Formats: sequence, structure tokens, C-alpha cells
Amino acid sequence: MAKEKREMTVREAGRKGGETTSERYGHEFYEEIGQKGGQRVRDLIQKGKKQESK
Repeated sequence: MAKEKREMTVREAGRKGGETTSERYGHEFYEEIGQKGGQRVRDLIQKGKKQESK
């Protein structure tokens, strides 16, 4: 049985990209970008609180 050639779904593309990124950069990469994202959120919250108090 030959499989029909079909386009990749968005879900499949995301999984493939995530697996490739994981293999290329490793676990530490995800920890680092998570820390950066968390810090950015904290900075934005602090900035918002300063704006409210003015």
C-alpha cells in the first residue's frame, strides 16, 4: 500500500519543529528562554504597577 502524499498539518509542523529545536539546542535552551520570559513578565507587571500609582 502506497501512502498518499499530503500536506503537513500545523500540529505536525509544530511537533517537527519542536523536536528539531530540542535536538539542536537541548534542555538548557528551554530553561534559558523560560527564565527570560518570566523576567519579562515580571518587568511588565512592575511597569504597570508604576503607571497605576501615578
